[in-house]
Amino acid sequence: MSFEIQELPDVIRVIVLLNLSKGKRISKSALKRRLDKVCVGIACVEMSELENALKEMASEGLIAEHNSTVQLTPQGKRMGKEWESLLLKKEPIMEIVAGLVDGSITGLVVIISALIAALEPNVAIFAALLTLSAVAITNFSSFLLGGITEDLADIITLQNLMNFSLSDIPDKKERDKSLLLVKKLFVLLDREIHRSNVYAAIICGTTTFLAGSIPIATYLALTDLYPLNIILSLAVVAAVVGIFLVRYRSRKTRVSWKITLIETMTIIIVATIASLILGGVA
Repeated sequence: MSFEIQELPDVIRVIVLLNLSKGKRISKSALKRRLDKVCVGIACVEMSELENALKEMASEGLIAEHNSTVQLTPQGKRMGKEWESLLLKKEPIMEIVAGLVDGSITGLVVIISALIAALEPNVAIFAALLTLSAVAITNFSSFLLGGITEDLADIITLQNLMNFSLSDIPDKKERDKSLLLVKKLFVLLDREIHRSNVYAAIICGTTTFLAGSIPIATYLALTDLYPLNIILSLAVVAAVVGIFLVRYRSRKTRVSWKITLIETMTIIIVATIASLILGGVA
């Protein structure tokens, strides 16, 4: 099985994987229309070329053919998801990690600050909403603008690499057709990347606000049960960090949860202490 983009069938293979990554069965004629849509009305891929690409994919165990319809196999679905993650950045890793970390740190800082400064509930609620909103909005804008810039730069690099590889095709007609198809594909990907980054920014901002607001709400709602409110709010932070954040990072990076736990706790403790010192509380 080859992951290289060196020939026209390789380009067609990527487009087929992206279109079938949801696992649905689709007719070959509908698949051909989607290829034509990538070319914006230009019939840049013949039906025979699509058939040849599908035969190669079937021989590699990526698709299963049922009369005039095709469907990805489990192996094909995995590869389709990988291409989708590479090209469209649809795997919410950075945004969830950043949201959980920043929200947990903000929650800890607000709780400790309210405790040390002996803030009244109304003042503590105002400070919590102001702080959480500022951090969540900052994360939203950072992921929206920074994410789009970074992803577009990555996509341009990937397109240049594909063009460089396809430029070695000896047949001029096939070479021009391959380069055109890649160009049109990346025009569509550019639009998808903007949409994906909007979703990523919303996910990060929302995750940040929720990760910080839940322990703060626990602390403020149980002010009459001191010190139980502190214990429960810190337990919520520990659960978010220890269960959700560490487990998520460990699963995505395939690193032992013990190492991930040490890294995460060190970062959160250092960042919390630094925030308190800079805020003049400690």
